[in-house]
Amino acid sequence: MGYVVRDQRNCCPAGPRALPSPPLGAGPWTWQTTEANIKVSIVARGIEHPYAMAFMDDGAILVTERIGRLRVIRNGVLDPTPLPNLPPMIYRGTEAGMMDLALHPNFERNHAVYISYTKPLDEKRTTLAVARAVWDGKGLREATDIFVGEGGGGGPIVFGGDGMLYVASGGGGGGGVPNATQLLNNIGGKILRLTDTGSVPKDNPFVGRADARPEIFTMGHRNTLRMAMHPATGAIWQVENGPNGGDEANILVPGANYGWPIVSLGRTYAGPWQGPFSKEGFRDATVLWIPSIAVSSIAFYTGDRLPKWKGDVFVGGMRYGEIPGTGQLHRILINKNLEELRREPLLVDLRRRIRDVKQGRDGLLYVLTDGEEGAILKIEPAD
Repeated sequence: MGYVVRDQRNCCPAGPRALPSPPLGAGPWTWQTTEANIKVSIVARGIEHPYAMAFMDDGAILVTERIGRLRVIRNGVLDPTPLPNLPPMIYRGTEAGMMDLALHPNFERNHAVYISYTKPLDEKRTTLAVARAVWDGKGLREATDIFVGEGGGGGPIVFGGDGMLYVASGGGGGGGVPNATQLLNNIGGKILRLTDTGSVPKDNPFVGRADARPEIFTMGHRNTLRMAMHPATGAIWQVENGPNGGDEANILVPGANYGWPIVSLGRTYAGPWQGPFSKEGFRDATVLWIPSIAVSSIAFYTGDRLPKWKGDVFVGGMRYGEIPGTGQLHRILINKNLEELRREPLLVDLRRRIRDVKQGRDGLLYVLTDGEEGAILKIEPAD
């Protein structure tokens, strides 16, 4: 499992004292929402600080734990033994360790699974890495790095409609270089676009420029927490934490600059505004949050089991307005022009940090809660 360093938050001043959330309880719970009556039940619990989940074709659910473990759930039972054959990794801080999962677009044929994680270079230095492995129904085998960055921790990954792998490198991946997010010769604060083997696609926007890293797809990102492919357009949507407020959902456009730290919708942790909201040459957010909800995840619902939610965007949040114990899931209705019409907070009463949201193979919606005793929740019609 590699080095293990327990969670440390040192990015910002101490906030309000965290009050313990009430016990989750056994469930199920029912709610009458604006457009659907839902039942929420627990699929599995006892997962330590999970980050991401993936639904396999044999019914298993894979879940990453940031401490450096990969867990498997079968028929609602969490296997007590973590899966072996993972590369060495390190858990240091809130955005490092074992992170995201992505299934190859041809997963049913090749059973390729991609994991992003924080790779130790030595006892002090770490970097973002992405490995590819094969799921054999019992575990992973043949795990091999296809990308190793230059600093920072693990990052979100997703496949796009073009079959390419998109990898988020946080601002901390700049190797300590000031304003690395605005430098094309540095991968910090960028979204990278790779082939499924980790090579650089020839049509990347900065290929051929001597002053730019060819992996870069977009730039100017502060802290990307998750990405998802829009089912109709194939474009990648990204959710990004602002500083003190100003969370964003962005549609990634080749070569675009999303502004950080020059442009921001949030305040600094001391209170003043970070900068102007908008400026020529930078791309504006598609959806924004002021106050923030500490966006953590994003999914598009395409199923038939919750028909009134079909086509909606779901964004997980870990806390509202910098207040602990206020995690929630936001349902956002968008029009055909991808413009927001309205949004609705869900699962507020559970007071759980929402770490991931995904549509399962059964057409239902699943939510992963964070914490020492994380859980997978299933959202289905109450009728």
